[in-house]
Amino acid sequence: MFELSEEHREFRQSVRDFAEAEIAPHAAEWDRKHYFPVEVVQKMGRLGLFGLTAPEEYGGAGGDFTSLCVAIEEISRVDQSMGITLEAAVGLGINPILTYGTDEQKATWLPDLVAGEKLAGFGLTEPESGSDAGATKTRAVLDGGEWVIDGSKQFITNSGSSITSCVTVTARTGERPDGKPEISTIIVPAGTPGFVAEAAYDKLGWHASDTHPLSLSGVRVPESNLLGRRGKGFAQFLATLDDGRVAIAAVALGCIRACLELSVQYAGERQTFGGPIGRKQGVAFQIADLKVMADAAELLVYRAAALKDAGASVADFKQAASVAKLYATESAVTATRIATQVFGGYGFMEEYPVTRFYRDAKILEIGEGTSEVQRMLIARSLGLPVE
Repeated sequence: MFELSEEHREFRQSVRDFAEAEIAPHAAEWDRKHYFPVEVVQKMGRLGLFGLTAPEEYGGAGGDFTSLCVAIEEISRVDQSMGITLEAAVGLGINPILTYGTDEQKATWLPDLVAGEKLAGFGLTEPESGSDAGATKTRAVLDGGEWVIDGSKQFITNSGSSITSCVTVTARTGERPDGKPEISTIIVPAGTPGFVAEAAYDKLGWHASDTHPLSLSGVRVPESNLLGRRGKGFAQFLATLDDGRVAIAAVALGCIRACLELSVQYAGERQTFGGPIGRKQGVAFQIADLKVMADAAELLVYRAAALKDAGASVADFKQAASVAKLYATESAVTATRIATQVFGGYGFMEEYPVTRFYRDAKILEIGEGTSEVQRMLIARSLGLPVE
């Protein structure tokens, strides 16, 4: 049994209070206008949410991974767009620099990122390279002490906002002895000539999050912007995604909780045939299923987070991360469908938040490793020779 500590529960309440006051009243309008609320993101920073796991020397709290998952869950309970903004800012923006950066790189980038004054993105996915990240076509060559980068990235979160400070990109920097591409990661500051965040996507959901395709044409950055060891970029992003899978499962958990709470409330208020619809088994049983999903997802998410905090083996954590991600995200998609059904015709109207949750949920099964990839990883962890 993985139970949150009293400190975690108190922290949960403080984040919930913030989310209810600063995000929930505006989420529908942001969604409708496709507006990225920089001012609220920076308020999240002042609350300390971006620095939960960062060391105190960079302005962080030096806290645990569980606390980050609690924060992501509570923000996502009212708005997935802001939940994924926090998740990506820490997991994909801060963590690679914190884990693999030099002292100089950390001192340069982390203080503003940890404070939530700036955001960083992680440029991995390309038009022809998604789950098959080894097929990266972006290239970087050394020329006079600088990396010259050419290529493109797509679906990159926090990459084109007014407060984006940099994007870490994966690129081919050579060829390994076995003939496979050498993949490295390089920090590219926003505003570097040739580095362009193209127009934001017109997405199905997550309308209030910042997501752009990126183009890099003759982009020149110092050789010292290499993040970690040359040729280790593939291993670095795999480790980065393990943490991210648990964090995005926390986004999904927040979504499931919202669907459960909204459905219980509506089923008790909506009157048909002389009484509330919640007395009908056809409705009540579906809501009971939501409770099962919420409890199961909670256990899986916080078991994985606890393993991370306890320094469990890489193999054990990787398996737990994939299990949590697979179950929580697929359950979130199902939960939004159930909640929409409970609301009936009103569930199809944009004035009710279940409609937004329904649109937002599908990407959870795709981002940070599709459900198919998670099943493959779980099967491999069981010793099966799956390709």
